[in-house]
Amino acid sequence: MAKAIARAISGQDTLLAEAGTGTGKTFAYLAPALLWGGKVIISTGTKNLQDQLFLRDIPTVRKALNAPVSVALLKGRSNYVCHFHLERTLQNGRLTSRDDVSHLREISRFIKTSSTGDKAELARVPETALIWNLVTSTRDTCMGAECQYYQDCFVMKARKEAQQADVVVVNHHLFFADVALKDTGVAELLPSANTIVFDEAHQLPETATLFFGESVSTSQVLELCRDVLAEGLSHARDGADWAKLISPVERATRDLRLTFPQDVVRLAVPQIASSSPFFPALEKLKEELHAMIATLERQAERAETIEQCHVRAVELATRLGAWNSAGAEPDPDYVLWVEAYSSSLQLHRTPLSIAPIFSKQREGASRAWIFTSATLAVKNDFKHYAAQMGLTDVPARVWPSPFDYARQALLYVPQAMPQPNAPDYTDAVLDAALPVIEAAGGRAFLLCTTLRAVNRAAERLRREFEERKLPFPLLVQGEMGRTELLDRFRAAGNAVLVGSQSFWEGVDVRGEALSLVIIDKLPFAPPDDPVLAARIAAMEAKGLNGFMHHQLPEAIINLKQGAGRLIRDETDRGVLMICDPRLITKPYGRRIWQSLPPFSRTRELSAVQAFLAGGEAPAAEPQQDSSPR
Repeated sequence: MAKAIARAISGQDTLLAEAGTGTGKTFAYLAPALLWGGKVIISTGTKNLQDQLFLRDIPTVRKALNAPVSVALLKGRSNYVCHFHLERTLQNGRLTSRDDVSHLREISRFIKTSSTGDKAELARVPETALIWNLVTSTRDTCMGAECQYYQDCFVMKARKEAQQADVVVVNHHLFFADVALKDTGVAELLPSANTIVFDEAHQLPETATLFFGESVSTSQVLELCRDVLAEGLSHARDGADWAKLISPVERATRDLRLTFPQDVVRLAVPQIASSSPFFPALEKLKEELHAMIATLERQAERAETIEQCHVRAVELATRLGAWNSAGAEPDPDYVLWVEAYSSSLQLHRTPLSIAPIFSKQREGASRAWIFTSATLAVKNDFKHYAAQMGLTDVPARVWPSPFDYARQALLYVPQAMPQPNAPDYTDAVLDAALPVIEAAGGRAFLLCTTLRAVNRAAERLRREFEERKLPFPLLVQGEMGRTELLDRFRAAGNAVLVGSQSFWEGVDVRGEALSLVIIDKLPFAPPDDPVLAARIAAMEAKGLNGFMHHQLPEAIINLKQGAGRLIRDETDRGVLMICDPRLITKPYGRRIWQSLPPFSRTRELSAVQAFLAGGEAPAAEPQQDSSPR
């Protein structure tokens, strides 16, 4: 794999590289990237992986190769403490809890000794603490070169280091935010980069879709109102009745959210009834915002911060206006949709395909592009991924995992399961799973496709463990942070963790702590997703089958990620239990399991219990290929 990547780097070519778990793909791209010289940008799936690369993997490879390269880590601006916003928060003292006060004290101390200002270094303040929103900047609230702290700014220092380094580690969110918004410092790095490596590249289509689209939310408008009031009272008290100025905007914003009485809504614009109060409420908000902008424009010269509020207000009004321009022809390449949460409403404009946009980004200077992940192909076929990313006629290679899956692991599909849309399906999953959890001595992940299933499973397992006097600690997504859940899971040695999407990938539990992965359903995207529905309609208009060409390959790639949690080492042993009967009953089921690693297979509970007790895996029949093309 390293040789193939080295060839792509020296020829400034593009390469799609799938490598099974345990191949050592990080070392396979780091060795040539560090040896070949020139500037390298490595983009990973998450901030955790970024830190792991920067703190552990790159130093290891650099030392082994004795390569004299400089390395920098660049994150989004919300990861760095902002001197200006920290100072303002200390002065304003608008804190809502005792925790905020102690966290603020910790952050004030931290900023005096830290050379990076990266909040990941301050473990004593949880990453999810609300105080971070008050002491970091956003693109809208950054003063730029006008700021009195510009010379000490951690964001600027990180960007400067990144410009001078040979290797820069970023994450996908940052990479695409930059390509779309030109805000993160990657824009300045790209022209000089000879090589770009995307690790966990299977996440790119979703991340790019997010950033090449546009969204505007009611919480952004409410945040603007809060800042207009604070800055107006501080710098231009006599310029307007500030409370009276923001009040109609706040009311119109809340009224817009209330046009959808439900807690969670995802609707494409054509699905919203023309008689809905949503459209008049949106027009009302635009009017009130324009009235506030007129006052801000008159007062802008009184203070830089008021000028900044004016700029933000104009930008929000422009985005609201562009989102659904009355009378304008809808753009066939985009889907307009709304998403409501309990306290906010987001308006999205999402591209149906990122392929043309991403292809355009790759034009220009000749450089190497490496896309690598454990899950890019569907049965060694890269067509689906390549089409999503606009990578036509690009060389693609697969390196299988070195693990002996037939001996180390068992794929178990229980018998007599109801259809996944049956009302008591989650209970049927638990009926089938409980004897296997007992046989495994806990040590299990139960991965669900919906949060409702997570909650139902947690409630039922809690009761069953108590009644059966089973000593397995139960860990549930949402009850604490992901990192803490995983630390507790590893430490317990016999825990059962119930989680949804965020535990399907990027989780590494080696050894005996994890011996059983249970997947409740095949991870097909919900059919009511407005973007998915629009994509399928566009494909079917071209004569393609939306299910076979889009939903099925997506589900397979997702399932491969979930299955990849099980065997992480040469000595690991375990059972992958997929409860969904469609794996056996549907013609496409064979194509799915043939895309998974070559596990031994069984439908007998007794064979699973024997295997978990230390027995041999039952011999699997050879994988013949008769799957539908």
